[in-house]
Amino acid sequence: MRKRELKNVEWSILLVAIILSVIGLIALFSATQQAEYDEFNKQCIWLGISIVTMLIVMLVNYNSILKMSPIFYGGFILLLIAVLFTPPINGATSWFNIGFFSFQPGEFAKVFVILFLTYTIAKIQKNNKREINKPLKLLIPLAIVGLPVLLLIKQPDFGTAMAFLIATVLILIAAGIDKKYIIVTTILVVVSVPLIYNFILPEHAKKRIDIFLNPESDPRGAGYNIIQSKLAIGSGGLTGMGILKGNQTQLGFLYPKTTDFIFAVISEEMGFIVAGAIIILYVFLVTRSLYVAKTAKDEEGTLIASGVTGIFLFHMIENIGMVMGLLPITGVPLPFISYGGSSLITNFICIGLLLNISSKRKKTIFIK
Repeated sequence: MRKRELKNVEWSILLVAIILSVIGLIALFSATQQAEYDEFNKQCIWLGISIVTMLIVMLVNYNSILKMSPIFYGGFILLLIAVLFTPPINGATSWFNIGFFSFQPGEFAKVFVILFLTYTIAKIQKNNKREINKPLKLLIPLAIVGLPVLLLIKQPDFGTAMAFLIATVLILIAAGIDKKYIIVTTILVVVSVPLIYNFILPEHAKKRIDIFLNPESDPRGAGYNIIQSKLAIGSGGLTGMGILKGNQTQLGFLYPKTTDFIFAVISEEMGFIVAGAIIILYVFLVTRSLYVAKTAKDEEGTLIASGVTGIFLFHMIENIGMVMGLLPITGVPLPFISYGGSSLITNFICIGLLLNISSKRKKTIFIK
């Protein structure tokens, strides 16, 4: 990478990712003391691997990566099909168990679907920027996203499927999709919600929604986790109960405390100040990601950065919202903080792409 490109890199994005990762490691250290810090030690290894992967992605021109995206997309579609035949873990067939670690293809697929979607839209709009608004042309990117989404729903992994959809919406908006499609889609979603709830959603998904609306209806069963999460968040106060001292965290009432409910651990032991700072960091990450999309040198960079923004935005809102009881529980990890190698590597690949895109910006972009 040339000196000029290094100056253009949006380093603040990397700094935020590192800060969030460090906070995550501190929370994992506290949450895993009874398990002899097993997940904490593994996460340290994954962080090292993630940073190396990020550097590779950052240094390879993103347009070269885009050219390989059809191959990666096809490969991960096959993996999403194959994972359906694995033994279920917590009711979902989302992981391949390989030795001492688990591999979740749905996490990595988010990146490669964004890349292939960008590649396809750029091809469609090569000669005409409004080409995407032709119904038959619009069906192509929708089909590209629809296939992995259906496979994820089959697992079932509704959270990751929703992340795909949010990323797709931002990509299509950045591509210049006509407002009429957005309006019609919004109306269809509103009208279809009761139909989906009553006739399409499986019983476990309905139960999650019912518990979200009224967790006290089953305090010792399906509502237990969210009730304990609220207790943990509320008991943290302004400065927290202290690392290794949270009641819900250390006494085992909060579960799963290293993945879905890691924000509740932070709120209980580090308090509102740190929890609030985390939200501010995520907002900063999302806004700077959007800025990278806005200032990218070409349409491909804009679309990739928009998709990555959608991933970060959805995961932030959904995870923090669900642990606070504001949204249904979907098992979505908190980026850079929740335990999980697949999630962490994927997030740093996204950071690598953002740094890559920002490095190619021209200085004239910054002149107002």
